[in-house]
Amino acid sequence: MSHITTERANELFWLGRYAERVYTTVNEFSSGFDRMIDESSDSHQEYCRRVNIPDVYADKDDFLSRYPFDDSIPDSIISNLIRAYDNAVVLRDDIGSDTLAYVQMAVYDMRKAAIGKAPLVGLLKVIDDLYAFWGCLDDSMASQSERSIVKTGRRVERVDLYLRFGIPEDRIQHELNRLETRIRLTGLKYDVSAIGKIREMVSAGDRRGAVILIESFIDV
Repeated sequence: MSHITTERANELFWLGRYAERVYTTVNEFSSGFDRMIDESSDSHQEYCRRVNIPDVYADKDDFLSRYPFDDSIPDSIISNLIRAYDNAVVLRDDIGSDTLAYVQMAVYDMRKAAIGKAPLVGLLKVIDDLYAFWGCLDDSMASQSERSIVKTGRRVERVDLYLRFGIPEDRIQHELNRLETRIRLTGLKYDVSAIGKIREMVSAGDRRGAVILIESFIDV
């Protein structure tokens, strides 16, 4: 990674993490939306606990309306999308203007969904934008190591959130395989034994320990 500065590597890595955070949290939020509406209890509290964000919401209805769309809340979905966009702007020369445009479009579609009559339909458009972003990234980035850093951030975030959301073990192990393959192409410094340890923790049911390790094993 001699030609990539530490600052640039950090920006690439967090672009991947923020983009994936939006993708996975939108999917999880959307899949639980109807269930939360029908429940009498404030089950959003469990969601906040799993994702390790402050419960700043008055009740579940407040959560359902503000968690996706309120950019005054640092941990909202749109706030993470804006962070992805900010990183993409800085990295325009690396990722390409067309790739940046898809992140910008996701922000636009998120804001449009916030005022629309069918917010979940609007969120599906955000998912489509992110799919296009990843496809364009593959096509536009000439540097394999830089592209791999972004994708490593993506896989780290996906494993992290899958652990928190209670996604089945086989899917987590599959994502760990993808992470292990990708990180070797980055030139980043990392604990080469960590992924094996995370596998063992997941198999043993120690998801909390696995989250702590996945958050810390890469030097970026």
